[in-house]
Amino acid sequence: MSDFLQIWADSFPSLALATIGVTIPLSLIAFAIALVLAVITARARVSRFRLARAVAWFYVWVFRGTPLLVQLCIVFFGLPRVGITFNAWTAGIITLALNTGAYASEGIRAAESSIPAGQWEAARVLHLTRWETLRYVIAPQMWRIALPPLSNEFINIFKSTSLVSTITLADVFQVGQQITARIYEPLAVYTEVALIYLLISTLLTWIQGRLEHRLSRYVAVAK
Repeated sequence: MSDFLQIWADSFPSLALATIGVTIPLSLIAFAIALVLAVITARARVSRFRLARAVAWFYVWVFRGTPLLVQLCIVFFGLPRVGITFNAWTAGIITLALNTGAYASEGIRAAESSIPAGQWEAARVLHLTRWETLRYVIAPQMWRIALPPLSNEFINIFKSTSLVSTITLADVFQVGQQITARIYEPLAVYTEVALIYLLISTLLTWIQGRLEHRLSRYVAVAK
């Protein structure tokens, strides 16, 4: 155990730097873009325009039906063959955002669909426009319902950043691999990497709980 603790102490600065400098920023940027994509896609899936529905359906179908690792390899290694080149950071952000956006859009669409149709009708009686109804009546309730699945998607995108090591991005997992190759202690190093992921995932779960509590109070007051 003393050997484990010494390895953890020696490895922690490098792993922490990779977590703070690469893994967390990559997760945040990719999720922010994914959230925008998810909202646009969810609205397109229920659009009155057939083309918009078809494009949104195709996007979700492709990215939900193929592995994230394959998507990363296509974007980083495959697209340069047709003249489209991204650096590792950009490729990681694009792929994670597109993948997560496809999954998150279904959660947002389901949350919006769960709002009773009578609320739209009541808003029309009050002479609210469609935008005002969506903003003031539907959205507060929708986001409360969508928060748990969206929080899960953020935790998933944080853990999925470990796959960007395949495209040479020095995240916490790749730094762990480099340390393991140098000191030949895979159990100790990978256990420390796992604990870092677990610690941050636990923090994110706690934040999710606090947000759910706050949104529940808000909706209760709005009612």
